[in-house]
Amino acid sequence: MGRVVVGVAVSVAVVACIVAAGVVTRRVQSRGKWSRVVRVLKELEEACETSVGRLKQVVDAMAVEMHAGLASEGGSKLKMLLTFVDNLPNGNEMGTLYALDLGSTNFSVSSIQLEGNRSSILEHDVQRIPIPQHLLTSTGNDLFDFIASSLKEFIDKGNDSEALLGGRRDLGFTFSFPTKQNSISSGMLIKWTKGFSIGDMVGKDVTECLEQAMKRKGLNIRVTALINDTVGTLALGHYHDADTVAAVIIGTGTNACYLERTDAIIKCQGLLTTSGFMVVNMEWGNFWSSHLPRTSYDIDLDFDSPNPNDQGFEKMISGMYLGDIVRRVILRMSQESDIFGLGSARLSMPFVLTTPIMAEMHEDESLDFRDVARILKDIFGIPEVSLKARKLVVRICDVVTCRAARLVAAGILGILKKMGRDGTGGITGVRSRTDVNIKRTVVAVEGGLYTNYTMFREYLHEALIEILGEDIAKHVILKVTEDGSGIGAALLAASHSSK
Repeated sequence: MGRVVVGVAVSVAVVACIVAAGVVTRRVQSRGKWSRVVRVLKELEEACETSVGRLKQVVDAMAVEMHAGLASEGGSKLKMLLTFVDNLPNGNEMGTLYALDLGSTNFSVSSIQLEGNRSSILEHDVQRIPIPQHLLTSTGNDLFDFIASSLKEFIDKGNDSEALLGGRRDLGFTFSFPTKQNSISSGMLIKWTKGFSIGDMVGKDVTECLEQAMKRKGLNIRVTALINDTVGTLALGHYHDADTVAAVIIGTGTNACYLERTDAIIKCQGLLTTSGFMVVNMEWGNFWSSHLPRTSYDIDLDFDSPNPNDQGFEKMISGMYLGDIVRRVILRMSQESDIFGLGSARLSMPFVLTTPIMAEMHEDESLDFRDVARILKDIFGIPEVSLKARKLVVRICDVVTCRAARLVAAGILGILKKMGRDGTGGITGVRSRTDVNIKRTVVAVEGGLYTNYTMFREYLHEALIEILGEDIAKHVILKVTEDGSGIGAALLAASHSSK
């Protein structure tokens, strides 16, 4: 009997040891899996590092590339395109103006009424109109006849008595497709993008095509300004605040423009304007520098894109791409461990995670990060994720967003450095930066990434202060400017109507 008891005791002890060993093994394995995930996060943080020193290098690189792009065609990845806008709205504009904004498969028609007092826009009306699918691949006449007809209906509804009686009106045309500008009011279409493919339009003056269509519809309207949306944002910002000298769009895509001295545009020697200035469209999405903190995820995203080795800056900072960078990091972690369960085929789908949804995870303030859990389930089909893993996802979003916002801040300061408005110039006989006599400088900003994403906006502002210092940063103001492609275009039509 004693031997039986001893045998049982030994068996129980053996089983207990086996169970304990299994528990320990699972814990060790779990720790090993988690350590691999933590290593991936640490590598991401190090690769995305944006110290003040590094950001200042990006500031300098942006200013250098701007100089190079102004010196010669092809001298820089920054195109530094002439807009021929040499006269920004000053508040004295009067009358009824119209604007067309064609930049996607929808277009908008706007009208504003001005009475000549800065910041006083008496009326503003806008209508957004979808373009029928068949017109995207039809003929230029078909597309512009549809646009002109829609404009005529808009005018009829607005009861513009002078226009209805045949009086001439001026119009600003925001045309967001690659165009070679010949003057403030004309430009040739280089190529279509965004789903349009109208062969007989390529190489033609888009203003002439629109004016002919309006004439066919009985409208006496002249296009006095052909612009892109960034230039319109600058115009509207300057109308409300005369210290506005640059504009940045930070949304799905990104771009910037600013007011440059004509004598600094070396590639167009002899260029004369009455103001001595001209707005330059930087096309800054294509900016590149070895100082940009590029990761393996950026490299893979660029390789998989339709335009590899192009728009490098945009792919690190714009709303089109931030969500997909986060997805790629989560995918890598799921390959290293099972913290996201068995994984999901959706994790391998490019752009399945949009930046607005990513921002929602980043700004989840619930204690259990329930929004993160819901989004991982809805978007990726991952049903159950631990709290620790949810926190990890929020951290990934934070790293990617912080890098983007801080790089935008450096880009903006690169523009101001080129203009001599970043506080590093104008010192006479003093060494302290606090003694710099810096002008109040306003940058107009448009785009959902800045206006709707609180964390992005806060990181951007923090970086401006870190780079400039508080004494200088207080002179640099970012102002949200909405509907530059509409109101701004109409204002530019007014300010250039006498030319």
